[in-house]
Amino acid sequence: MEKEKYANDLREIREIMSRSSRFLSLSGLSGVSTGVIALVGALLAHQYVFNTQDFLTIGSVSIEGENLRLLLLISFGTLLLSVLSALWFTRRKSKKERQYVWDLQAKRLLLNLMIPLTTGGILSLIFLFRGYVGVLPSITLIFYGLALVNGSHHTLSHIRYLGIAEIVLGIVALLFIEQSLYVWMMGFGVLQIIYGLIIQRKG
Repeated sequence: MEKEKYANDLREIREIMSRSSRFLSLSGLSGVSTGVIALVGALLAHQYVFNTQDFLTIGSVSIEGENLRLLLLISFGTLLLSVLSALWFTRRKSKKERQYVWDLQAKRLLLNLMIPLTTGGILSLIFLFRGYVGVLPSITLIFYGLALVNGSHHTLSHIRYLGIAEIVLGIVALLFIEQSLYVWMMGFGVLQIIYGLIIQRKG
């Protein structure tokens, strides 16, 4: 009994220390929802932009007018819906677990995510307006992966592996630019959904 009580006490101490140093309220459903939204966004981009002209090449292409507006609209719409769904599911899980959402750990996580994401976003816009559309799937995958690896120090540690997988897919997308949209769908869509389901099952 003494040993069992001692083991339970140690487990509780470790859990308290983990919660005090990491943001642990990430919801698996947020991963599933963002993955689904990413797939829908990619399908819309394929149907209305990439299906009309071969933009996925290594060189600079002329993308302007309606195609540029559509691509920007789909991109920002996908990003906005993904962020809102992730926040909503995370907030719901935090309330369920009676955890404060916007604590020090959440702020640290957000900061470590935003630095690579903002850098990648700015770089993507520069390449887009210069006509290098073919590298966008690769850039977004790589910087998203870097953001996950960077943020893994302040939340669930195994998102590091998801981040590494996204980086690898980003490199693959650069090697096979003509099929890079499908690689993007694999990273932002399929992998996100699988990861979300795993987290949800463990939770």
